[in-house]
Amino acid sequence: MLRQMQSSVLPETDPPHHRRAGRPARAPIVERIGGWSARHRKTAVLGWLLLVAAVFVAGQAIGTRNLPSNDAGQAGRAERALQRLGFTSPPAESVLIQARNPGLTYPASPQLRRAEADVLTALRGLPGSAADIRAPGGPHGAGLISADRRSVLVTFRVPGSTAREDAAVAPALRAVAAVQARYPALRVEEAGDASTDRAANALVNGDFRTAEETSVPVTLVLLLVVFGALIAAGIPLLLAATAVTSAISLLAIPSHWLPIGSTTSEVVLIIGMAVGIDYSLFYLRREREERAAGATRSEALRVAAGTSGRAIVVSGLTVMIALAGLFLTGYAVFSGIAIGTIIVVGVAVAGSLTVLPALLSWLGGWTDRGRIPLLGRRRTAARPSRVWGALVRRVVRHPVAWGSLAAIALLALAAPALALRLGSPPNGGFPASTPAAQTMARIQRAFPQSPSPALVVVTGRDLSAPRVTRAVSALAASATSTGPVRRPVTAAAIAGGRGLLVEVPLAGNGSGPVSDHALNYLRGTILPATLGKTAGVSYAVTGFMAGNHDDIRALHDSTPLVFAVVAALAFGLLLVAFRSVAIPLVSIALNLLSVAAAYGLLTLIFQDGRLQGVLGYASYGAIVPWVPLFMFVFLFGLSMDYHVFILSRIRELRLGGASTVEAIEGGIARSAGVVTSAAVIMVAVFSILATLSLVQLKMIGVGLATAVLLDATVVRGVLLPAALALLGERSWYLPRWLGWLPGTPLS
Repeated sequence: MLRQMQSSVLPETDPPHHRRAGRPARAPIVERIGGWSARHRKTAVLGWLLLVAAVFVAGQAIGTRNLPSNDAGQAGRAERALQRLGFTSPPAESVLIQARNPGLTYPASPQLRRAEADVLTALRGLPGSAADIRAPGGPHGAGLISADRRSVLVTFRVPGSTAREDAAVAPALRAVAAVQARYPALRVEEAGDASTDRAANALVNGDFRTAEETSVPVTLVLLLVVFGALIAAGIPLLLAATAVTSAISLLAIPSHWLPIGSTTSEVVLIIGMAVGIDYSLFYLRREREERAAGATRSEALRVAAGTSGRAIVVSGLTVMIALAGLFLTGYAVFSGIAIGTIIVVGVAVAGSLTVLPALLSWLGGWTDRGRIPLLGRRRTAARPSRVWGALVRRVVRHPVAWGSLAAIALLALAAPALALRLGSPPNGGFPASTPAAQTMARIQRAFPQSPSPALVVVTGRDLSAPRVTRAVSALAASATSTGPVRRPVTAAAIAGGRGLLVEVPLAGNGSGPVSDHALNYLRGTILPATLGKTAGVSYAVTGFMAGNHDDIRALHDSTPLVFAVVAALAFGLLLVAFRSVAIPLVSIALNLLSVAAAYGLLTLIFQDGRLQGVLGYASYGAIVPWVPLFMFVFLFGLSMDYHVFILSRIRELRLGGASTVEAIEGGIARSAGVVTSAAVIMVAVFSILATLSLVQLKMIGVGLATAVLLDATVVRGVLLPAALALLGERSWYLPRWLGWLPGTPLS
C-alpha cells in the first residue's frame, strides 16, 4: 500500500542517468552542452567573445531607429493619424515675465513692457523663426495677463523639424536667459514641452550615469566578499557585461518596427546585471560545492551543468514569460522594454550554458587566484548554512505556527495597497527644486485657467466643405466660459488641407476628476453630436491630458489579463519542470504575496508620504500609473530565480531518496549561500535607484529592493518550507492523466 502511494505521489524517483530498456539514458541537453563547452573551452570562450563583437558591430551598422511612442486608446489613434498625414506639431513653449516686486504691474510698469518687447525680438530672431508667437500686446493676448497683473506670458512654438531636440530649443533658452540678465527686478523664464523634455533627458541621463558608475563598483565589492578572489568575482560581471552589450546591440533590429526609448537600454542594463550575476552565482557555487566534496574539476562541471544549468534554463524561461506580459498592456513604451529584457535574459541563459563552463574549465585553479586579504580564504558552498538550517528545522516542525506568523506579517504589509491610487506625478516626476519644475509651478500659479488643451484630429474627404465647417462651428458654440468644455475653440487646416486640428480647452488642471469628466464629456457628448454626425469624416482626441488618461485606462484594463496570462504560463512551465501540481501553485501564490507586500510598502512610503525627507521626494498622494504593473512583471520573473533554484535543490535531494522534510531542510540550507549572496547584490543595486532624482525611479528602486529582500528571507526561509512541510508528499503530486509529461525536462 505504501509503495503504491509513493508511486502515485512521486512518479519519478530515478536519478538523472537512469536506465531505460536496459540502455543508459542520454544526459540532459544542458549537461551535454556544458560538457562540450568544457572540452572545447577555447573554441567556446573565443567564439562567444567574437559573437558579442560581431553583434556589436552589426548593431552599429544597422542603426537604431527612434520610432515615435504613441499613447494608448483614442489618443494613440489620433497620434497615428497625424503621423500618416506627415504632420509634426511643434511643441509649445511659454516665457513667463513676472515682477519680483508686487508694486510692478502690467501695462503700467515700463520694465514689464520693455521685457516683453525684448522677448518678442529675441524669439523672432531665432534660427528658423519661432511660430505662432502670442503676447499680451498682440491680437491673441487674451488670457496672457495674470489676475494680479504682475505676470505676463509670451507663448510660441519651437521652430524647426527637430523641435524636441536640444539643438532646436537651446537657442530659445539662451535668448530668454539673455533677456533675464538685463532685468534683475523681473523673472524672465522659459518652460514648455521642448524645454521640459530637454531638462528631463539631461536629468535622467545624469541619474543613470550615476547609477551605472555606482552599481558596478558596489556589485564588484559584494562579489569579492562572496568569493574572496578577484578572478572568481569578475566572472559574473563578465557574463553580465557581455549579455548586456549583446542585447543592447540586438535592439537595433526590433527598433525598426517597435519604439525603443532611451530608458529601454537602462532597463536592459538593470535586468541584464541582475540575471547575469544570479545565473553565474548559481553555477559557480555549485561547481565549488562539488569540488569541495571531492569531485574532480570535470566532474564538478558536469554536475553543475546538469543541476544549476537546468535550473538556469527553467528560471530564464520563467523570467522571459513574465516579461512577455508587458506586450499585453497596449502601452507602447512597454513593448520596447519587453523585447529588450527578453533578449538580455535569453543571452544570459545561453552564456551560462556555454561560455561559463568553458571559462571555468579553461581557468582551472586560476579561478581562485587574486585572493583579497581578510576575504581570501577558500570559499565554498560545501557546508550548509547553520543559521538557515536551524530556522528551517524549526519551521518544518511547526509549519502552521511559523507559516501563519509570516503570512500575517506579509498580509499586514500588503494591506495598505487596498487604498492604492494611480496618478501622474506633477512636473513629470521632477524634483520640485529643479529650475524647470519651479518655472512650471510659477506659470500654473499665475495662470491656473490654462491647462493643456485637448486636440481633436479630424481626417476625411473634402474637409473644407460647408458640412465640416458647420460641425466645427457647432463644436465651438457648445463651449462655454465655465462648463466642462471652455472657450475659445480654434481650428486650423494641416497637411495641405488633408486634416484639421481643433484645439479645445477643457476644465480642470489637466488631471483629476474634473479634467477626466471634461474629456469624457467632449468625447462622449459634444463630438458625437457635431463631427460624429458629419458624413465622410473621422476624428480622435489626443493631447497631453488625453494621452495620460488613455494610458492609465489601458494599464488599468490590461492588468488582470497580464496577471492571469503570466501566472498561467508560469504554472505550465513549472508543472513541466517539476512534474508537480502543488509546486507551481505554491510558487505563484508566494510570489504574488511578496509582490503585494511590496505594493503595500510602496503605498505607505510614496502615496502616504512616509520617508519624504530620507528619500528626497515630495508625495503627491498617488503612485505613477505604470509602476505597479511594471513591478509585478519584473518581480514575478526575478523572484522565480530564487524559487526555481531552491526548489531544484529540494527536488534533487528528493529524487536521491530523501524524505520531503529532509529534502526541504537540506535544499534550503545548501542553497542559502548563493541565494543570500544574489539577494544582497540585487538589493544593493536596486537601492541605488532610490537615490536618483525622478520619483518614479525611486518607486521602482524601493519596490524592487523590498520585494527581493522579502522573497529571499521571509518567503525563502519561512513560508516556502512551511507550505511544503504542510503538503508533505503531496508536494510532488501529479495526476495520472498528466503522466505524459516528460520525465526529465530539458533532456
